[in-house]
Amino acid sequence: MNTQRRRGFTLIELLVVIAIIAVLIALLLPAVQSAREAARRIHCVNNLKQLGLGVMNYESANSALPPQQTMVIVGNAQPTSYTSWGVSARLAPYMEMGPMYNAMNFSLKYSDGPNTTVSYLQVKALLCPSEPNTQPYDAAKPFGVSNYGWSVGDWYVFGGGGAPPNRSAFHVNTSRSLSAFTDGLSNSLLAAEVKARQPLYKSCATPASLSPTSFPVDNATSAALITQSYTNGCKADAGHVKWSIGSACYDGFTTALTPNYKVTVGNPGVDIDFDTNDENNGGPTYAAVTSRSYHPGGVNTLFGDGSVRFIKSSVGSTTWRALGTIGGGEVISSDSF
Repeated sequence: MNTQRRRGFTLIELLVVIAIIAVLIALLLPAVQSAREAARRIHCVNNLKQLGLGVMNYESANSALPPQQTMVIVGNAQPTSYTSWGVSARLAPYMEMGPMYNAMNFSLKYSDGPNTTVSYLQVKALLCPSEPNTQPYDAAKPFGVSNYGWSVGDWYVFGGGGAPPNRSAFHVNTSRSLSAFTDGLSNSLLAAEVKARQPLYKSCATPASLSPTSFPVDNATSAALITQSYTNGCKADAGHVKWSIGSACYDGFTTALTPNYKVTVGNPGVDIDFDTNDENNGGPTYAAVTSRSYHPGGVNTLFGDGSVRFIKSSVGSTTWRALGTIGGGEVISSDSF
């Protein structure tokens, strides 16, 4: 009886097949990751477009943009009262979040018991899908985090009662009309991406070199000021961990430093944001709250005309500062950002 010997794969053949599969996976994996990042970036752009629609709907209903936050200030004294609610909170009824808005009591602080029903919520429209740190910073007080900051200044944010306003779209106790954007809505930033749970040194003593009209004009000088001042009465904290508060470090950003620019302090080194006396304490507030993202090469930004544009991290500091002002009169080339 003749039997045929069944032929199997040799070890070498198996190894060749495995090697081919490994090469294919190595070739495909970057493409898959790139496709996923592209999808996340599109989602992030859509979030900013929704915020832009919310701002324009607010402006249509109120003939002005929302204030950064409101407080009662008599003369040049510190605020006698404040509730801290910021721009993101005020947009809720204009972004199909009416029930959430109705649950906010604007006569009480964001942190008062009745308001934590809302301020503890994580709002999906304020989260970029690339953000890995979406959990509350403080488990005992689980305020929702945010990935989008409103434009609240260059270095100068708020000077206190009687002080001049900042040069950006949003300011304390100020609801700016669109006619105030004399630089043009298409040349003025409203919002930009930020990272949640960003290491922060806040409530620092104000360096003598800072004033509403005098501050560093470039990244290197700004970084040097921060590294010299971050231990001067500062409190270590995390930024953008409370979307409901209108303070620059929680619901805003400044154009003091260009997108994704790192200021590393300490050992081991930590990339930080920095601000001086908080707005709720009456200022003066100077801040380097940098726009950051997890998207390679830059950040998504929202402009006054409702457009969303990707600004490269390599943008010049002069151009970035100019985009952050609404009436600075700067001439900005269309190919400079």
